[in-house]
Amino acid sequence: MKLLEQIQSPGDLQDMKGAELDALAAEIREKILSCVSETEGHLASNLGMVEATIALHRAFDSPQDAIVFDVGHQAYAHKLLTGRYKEFDTIRQFGGISGFTNREESDHDVLTAGHSGSALPTALGIARAAAMEGSDRYAVAVVGDGSFTNGMVYETLNCCADEGLRLIILLNDNEMSISKNVGGISRYFSRMRTSRRYFAFKRRLQAGLRKLPYAGEAMIMGAYHIKEFFKRLIMKTNMFENMGLYYLGPVDGNDEEKIELLLREAKTKDRCTLIHMITLKGKGYAPAEEHPAQYHFAGGFDLHKGVCTPPSRTFSSVFGSHMCALALKNPKIAAVTAAMDKGTGLTNFKQIFPDRFFDMGIAEEAAATFTAGLAIGGSVPVYAVYSTFLQRAFDQLCEDIAMQGIHAVIAIDRAGIVPGDGITHQGVYDVSLLSSIPGVTLYAPETYGELKACLERCIAGKGLCALRYPKGEVADYDRTRFLPMAGDMAATDTGDADAVILTYGRLTHHASLAASQLADRYKVRIVKMLRVLPLELGQIAALCKDASLVYVLEESVRSGGVGEAVAAYFAGQGTSVPVHIRCVEEFLPHGDLQSLFRLCGFLPEQIAEEIASLLAP
Repeated sequence: MKLLEQIQSPGDLQDMKGAELDALAAEIREKILSCVSETEGHLASNLGMVEATIALHRAFDSPQDAIVFDVGHQAYAHKLLTGRYKEFDTIRQFGGISGFTNREESDHDVLTAGHSGSALPTALGIARAAAMEGSDRYAVAVVGDGSFTNGMVYETLNCCADEGLRLIILLNDNEMSISKNVGGISRYFSRMRTSRRYFAFKRRLQAGLRKLPYAGEAMIMGAYHIKEFFKRLIMKTNMFENMGLYYLGPVDGNDEEKIELLLREAKTKDRCTLIHMITLKGKGYAPAEEHPAQYHFAGGFDLHKGVCTPPSRTFSSVFGSHMCALALKNPKIAAVTAAMDKGTGLTNFKQIFPDRFFDMGIAEEAAATFTAGLAIGGSVPVYAVYSTFLQRAFDQLCEDIAMQGIHAVIAIDRAGIVPGDGITHQGVYDVSLLSSIPGVTLYAPETYGELKACLERCIAGKGLCALRYPKGEVADYDRTRFLPMAGDMAATDTGDADAVILTYGRLTHHASLAASQLADRYKVRIVKMLRVLPLELGQIAALCKDASLVYVLEESVRSGGVGEAVAAYFAGQGTSVPVHIRCVEEFLPHGDLQSLFRLCGFLPEQIAEEIASLLAP
């Protein structure tokens, strides 16, 4: 039996020694590679976190000690070491375990994660709560260097300097250098400060000095100040020490013994300690080591051949290519993103127009206000951002863009239901959020052609303009029966109808299939909206006035959505046509798109069955 199969809880790690721990790390990497290559998942960061995760669970007593992973997609080894080995093959699949930490899944998952920057404030809160109740539990925040571009991290660091705080920050530096030290003496000093002999000597010296009457403690403090003097003479101070934290590192995060040593040393401090570790993304799998960005997230692939080429045309790639085409004609167009140039399709724009491309890091709020600044300065900025991350910038959209009366464009990628990533990544709130901001224009293109046209409209528009589109490719079906209508709408006919399906975006395909299934019993008209905000409620009412039912189908939440607005308008006008809303009614889990559509009642057969039941006498 493999070592990994014998691990039922972190306690099983305590009696393992060096060679066994090395073998366990190899087995964990093998399991992660096997599962991700068969299905999909975040790969490079998880391969780099194996030794550090083993060290964390040996140095701390989870779940008594809270280990909080920032973002949470680098916690695969954590899952394997906390009793989820047998379920690991189901990761990211509908009904299986999450690809992120999830409180519903295990007591060892402190936070249902997915967005950057939340681990440190959460861990600080846990540490403060422990102090209030007199508990000796620790809180550990595992934060990647990328997350250190998020404002919440620095806001929280400002509150971590108090003595007696049992808070440890494990900074996983796998890409950029923070407070880089230079020179051979500096490197030697770093190695010395992260060695077992150094800490053992320091403890023996302190113990010996404390035995001296009267002068012992004073000599300890004197030795400390002398050490700090020479340390600063040789090394540059870093921002963490300047903020009152105790700093350890940098240390090789792929050396279990070294990282465990520093974690245990941090537990002896009487204040918040930051451990700076360096890990190798993709460690143990050569293609991922050589191309970590390409293997950040990987779909199913052949381990011998590497990752497959993604679909050549997606909504994201078409958006990116059309941005380049428009920028060639208009020198004022600029692109903004929050550490997502590849995901939003802007890689080519970045290469062709480097002076007009701005990556603000994982800082969606700052990116939104920066977009406002570009607009005030005379540019035509387009801020491309995933729908789930745009939620974080609501205040900036409202206060810094819309309220200012300036013109900026928001390209909302991954809008609607998002498979795989799960509860924290669903893009079903943007319509509701934007509908509460006066003067917003929002489009929901269903095809690549509509996407291009909507982007052009947004760039030529006024005020805050946005367009939302889903992850993946466009659906292929017959759209020729849609007739253009006023108010940026299209309808399948203008005659009498038993029911009208009012929808937008990719669910139009499902509405069309449902109408076909009902064709032998009922006449169903489909009204597709290209522009979601502002709504042309009068035109919608005119297209629905003779129907017995208006069925609003939207890939968004109910509150603040199209269905609520239509129902309220009809009620205010005294219209007797009933309005039924089929929308997202709950926090959605991870899984394949088909399963998530089924969960929401969005499959064509479900739509047809529900309409038939509502029309039945």
